[in-house]
Amino acid sequence: MTPLKLYLVRAVYDWAVENGHTPHLIVDASQPGVRVPSSSVQDGKIVLNIAPQAVQVFALDDQSVRFSARFGGKPFNIECPIAAVRAIYARENGQGVAFPENEEPAAPDPQSSAPTTAPRKGPVLRRIK
Repeated sequence: MTPLKLYLVRAVYDWAVENGHTPHLIVDASQPGVRVPSSSVQDGKIVLNIAPQAVQVFALDDQSVRFSARFGGKPFNIECPIAAVRAIYARENGQGVAFPENEEPAAPDPQSSAPTTAPRKGPVLRRIK
């Protein structure tokens, strides 16, 4: 199942851009798979301006946010798994969504995956005299 977080990130991004605001991501830079310039990381997090005019080749898919941006005048390819996103908000008014830091995927319910009764083999016919 696709995580709800992905849909919320997309929704806030679209809302901010459509209303002329500047969407920003807060990313946990210590998470596996995060590729950001280490010089811009503060307290293990980085704030990224993801406005269309600030980035190139922006892609938001089911697994990650990827784009190219300049840091200190040098181009850098950014990759942030959706699990590493801690917040998305509009810079102008601060409205957006924050996500819990210790977020873990929900474990499947062990009782729902195992059938409680033995599967039936099929219909049985009997001869009645």
